[in-house]
This record gives sequence, C-alpha cells and structure tokens, in this order.
Amino acid sequence: MSLFSLRAALCGLVLGGVAACDLAYPVTVIGENGMTFRGSATDTFLHGGSFHATNGTAVCSGTYDKFADISSVSFPVVCNNGLRGVGTAVFQSASTGSGFVTMSDGSRWQFIFGQGALAI
Repeated sequence: MSLFSLRAALCGLVLGGVAACDLAYPVTVIGENGMTFRGSATDTFLHGGSFHATNGTAVCSGTYDKFADISSVSFPVVCNNGLRGVGTAVFQSASTGSGFVTMSDGSRWQFIFGQGALAI
C-alpha cells in the first residue's frame, strides 16, 4: 500500500468522509540566478493541493491535482511580477520531493519540498 493510499484510508476512518485531511510542508525554490523563494505547500486529500512561495518581493503560487498512487504532478505557476510557468513535481513520499519549473522568460527553477527544503 502506498503512503498516499494509507493516508487516504486513515483520513476516511478518522473523519468518516466528512472533512479533508490537509498536509502542509515547506517549499524552497531556487531560480537560475540564485534567487531563493521560500513558502509552503498544502496537500488536501480530496482536492489536490496548492503552494505559494516568496522572495520578499515577488510571490508565486499555483494549484495541482493529485490522485492516488501517482508519483508526479504537473502544475501551472503564476507570479505577481508577470512571470508564468509550468512545473513538474516528483514525490518521494506523501510530503517530500523535488522538481523543476520552466518559466515564461525561459528560465528554469529548481525546487524541493518537505523537510529537505528547510536545509537550503
């Protein structure tokens, strides 16, 4: 049984299907020029998830759908400075992983989420 399936079963048992289980974890994003964004992602059992990260000036965010037993997701990224992008995250567990975002200006940003994001 995958971690996601186990979590889903536990949520169903504990909450009786009435509410969703949310799992929040830190996110660190590093742009090509070394610019660092920090923020968080929230994985909502029934609805996928969302994330936001800021470098103190710009804020980037997005949402994603995540279904049981998948190890990666693609998602749109929108920043308040006009940049947009498309990212891909690979999950090593239900709350850890990494990936890349290709931005509209051609830059490629790397990110890590989970406890490892705190070490960067």
